[in-house]
Amino acid sequence: MSDKNELEKKCIDTIRFLAADAIEKAKSGHPGMPLGAAAAAFTLWTKHLKHHPKNPGWPDRDRFVLSSGHASMLLYALLHLTGYDLSLDDIKNFRQWGSLTPGHPEYKHTAGVEVTTGPLGQGLANAVGMAIAEAHLAARFNREGQSIIDHYTYVMAGDGDMMEGVVAEACALAGHLRLGKLVVLYDDNHVSLAGSTGLSFTENIEMRFKSYGWQVQKVQDGNDVAAIDRAIKKAKKETGKPSLICVQTTIGYGAPNKQGSCDAHGSPLGEKELQGAKDHCAWPTQEPFYVADDVCKYFRKAVSRGKKSEKIWIETLAAYRQKDASLAAELERTLSGELPADWDAALVQFPAGSKDVATRKASEIVMQAIAAKVPEMAGGSADLNPSTFTWLKGLGDFQSEALSAEGLHGMVGGAWDYSGRNIHFGVREHAMGSIAVGLSLHGGVIPYTATFLAFADYMRPPMRLAALMGLRAIFVFTHDSIGVGEDGPTHQPVEQIMNLRQVPNMTVLRPADANETIEAWRLALTNTKGPTTLVFSRQNLPVLDRQALASAAGVCQGGYILWDSSVLDPNIILLSTGSEVAMTLDAGLRLAQEGLRVRVVSLPSWEIFDRQSEEYRNKVLPPHVHARLAVEAGIKLGWEHYVGLSGRIIGMETFGASAPGPVLYEKFGFTSTHIVAAAKEMLSIRN
Repeated sequence: MSDKNELEKKCIDTIRFLAADAIEKAKSGHPGMPLGAAAAAFTLWTKHLKHHPKNPGWPDRDRFVLSSGHASMLLYALLHLTGYDLSLDDIKNFRQWGSLTPGHPEYKHTAGVEVTTGPLGQGLANAVGMAIAEAHLAARFNREGQSIIDHYTYVMAGDGDMMEGVVAEACALAGHLRLGKLVVLYDDNHVSLAGSTGLSFTENIEMRFKSYGWQVQKVQDGNDVAAIDRAIKKAKKETGKPSLICVQTTIGYGAPNKQGSCDAHGSPLGEKELQGAKDHCAWPTQEPFYVADDVCKYFRKAVSRGKKSEKIWIETLAAYRQKDASLAAELERTLSGELPADWDAALVQFPAGSKDVATRKASEIVMQAIAAKVPEMAGGSADLNPSTFTWLKGLGDFQSEALSAEGLHGMVGGAWDYSGRNIHFGVREHAMGSIAVGLSLHGGVIPYTATFLAFADYMRPPMRLAALMGLRAIFVFTHDSIGVGEDGPTHQPVEQIMNLRQVPNMTVLRPADANETIEAWRLALTNTKGPTTLVFSRQNLPVLDRQALASAAGVCQGGYILWDSSVLDPNIILLSTGSEVAMTLDAGLRLAQEGLRVRVVSLPSWEIFDRQSEEYRNKVLPPHVHARLAVEAGIKLGWEHYVGLSGRIIGMETFGASAPGPVLYEKFGFTSTHIVAAAKEMLSIRN
């Protein structure tokens, strides 16, 4: 073996045993993939990955996604060895309270971690979003001879990832879009947590991905660095297809009794088995967490390489700025995440007396105004643009130019290439959410998605992860209640709004009319600390008369006093959101005509309202006023937070039914007459 090959083997074994030692010390973790896939990871990170450990966030770096997040120690070993801000003590503190090395990689928590992974399949689907973002920004900003955006997205994924349905959705779309800068290294070891993949997973992955339109290669020996290197080089040369490299590895490589077995997947090897693995690899020391000086020196070359790569990019940016200062300024603004100074100047209020309009339709009008001012806003729906009204008119479809050349035609109009801002996700809600997460993670794009609220269930995993990572993403849902009507209970959301409200760091807004819709979009665009969910009606709603009622600007406080019948404390407070606010207001007016003091509160966002000062919240909902009635066409659970145990809730206790929307509202008790009766009953009982 040559000196070079000997050093490379030593580096690979260092990755293996840093990971295995950390897992052994923690008495918790997944050693199988770090031991088996170390050579593939080494090859990618030392021979191909463009990154700068001392500046992990520079914009034109390659992105690396460990989709198999349970193999986190593989990533942590690479981060430490290549010079990121992750010490050997951090490695030794794996999976402990407050450590920088949690059980699964966490975005913003550990330097160099691009995405929070762990739920299998999500990372690979996120990577598709990252590749879309790279292609889109390159189309927007690159000029002849000046490729200011030019990087790859690399993924390491395992058998578990490949089994998840979201991977099928996302990778089929990636093949259609011909994302040539997406490269996936598949840790093909035929073992999952419960046993051989032969128990449940015998499909031909190579043929499957070829049918998606991917370039597919196979590396027979997962320890063959030269073969892996050649495969990555070939993948990078294929600009018209994403690439899958099936690297045949041995899970738990080296462990004498556990390699090739599910026993190596998800628990420490044990001292004896770990020592056997070290003996198999002729590891030169009994000392745990050993890193030889020559190994450290070899890996730390990543710092100088990264510094050089970033320096070249900075010089390219300087020349780019000199050639077109305004375009360079726009690029830098876009990458910073700052909105244009006048982005909301075109948002015009709907005047009193406007025709009734569904909030989904009002949203469409608002979106066109925003999109004209915010060029980084891009997204689409799960094949539902004619129903959700979430297209960006005349702003082009994000598609491969090759498809355009083949004579296929877009639907929205305008450019039909990677500069297009309308992404056609197809009927792939799960992948749509995950891709939006990747778009946001990449930066330079403010993504939005759209589908019916009943199908939010299909998007729940990526929405949860978006909230966990604090990402700026906008999830639009229309057809918000039983008001959907004839389509019946399969399409009528009952529990979905409350499900979304319970996700930490998720902001949910259900506007009551067109003007609240404007304010909801304003909040969504400016929310940079987590995802925003916008919930819109299918049916037309009155445009509330803001001359007689409070301004819709109250939405920015989450909830506000829409109308008071008296300057004195109310006898009863009526609370509502979205489609039910107008009928609740009508009930309040009727109660006031009978001599009651009534307050009507619009509460479009619980999360924002709960963040207001106690003084403000008590002003809207005085603690001494116990007669409170909430109205919302969803499950009742949760409204006790505002009405208390002595209050009352008009909500859904069953699924919906198939009938015209107005009939359903009447049958399920969502009418001003029913609200009036319920309020009177409350007050008579209380008196």
